[in-house]
Amino acid sequence: MKISTKGRYAITIMMELARNYDSDKFISLNDIASNSDISLKYLEKIMINLKKENYFIVSKGINGGYKLAYSPDKYKIGDIIRASEEETQVVPCMNSTCPKTGNCNTFPLWKDLNDVINDYLDSKTLADYL
Repeated sequence: MKISTKGRYAITIMMELARNYDSDKFISLNDIASNSDISLKYLEKIMINLKKENYFIVSKGINGGYKLAYSPDKYKIGDIIRASEEETQVVPCMNSTCPKTGNCNTFPLWKDLNDVINDYLDSKTLADYL
């Protein structure tokens, strides 16, 4: 599994929100971009996918921004990566209906590797890294 900048930056965004979870303050995307030295436009694109998962609360206005909807221990790293990445399998044939899957000698290897990676990422939460 190759984790692209989308996946890495999605974790960065969520970690920034997790660090401020106990605060009443909403964090602006501008602040996250500035603190992380990441393009605001790129973060906005990533937020679209994260927003679909209802990971945060949005407040508009002068003190608006984002807050986690739940405590940091409720957010699995694997879920965040899968929400932000287009492809999350170790080999492309795992996401398609490859006609060779039933007869492929290496498919069990790739499936097992994929399962190990996902199990590991799903065993970690944002809280583990605060």
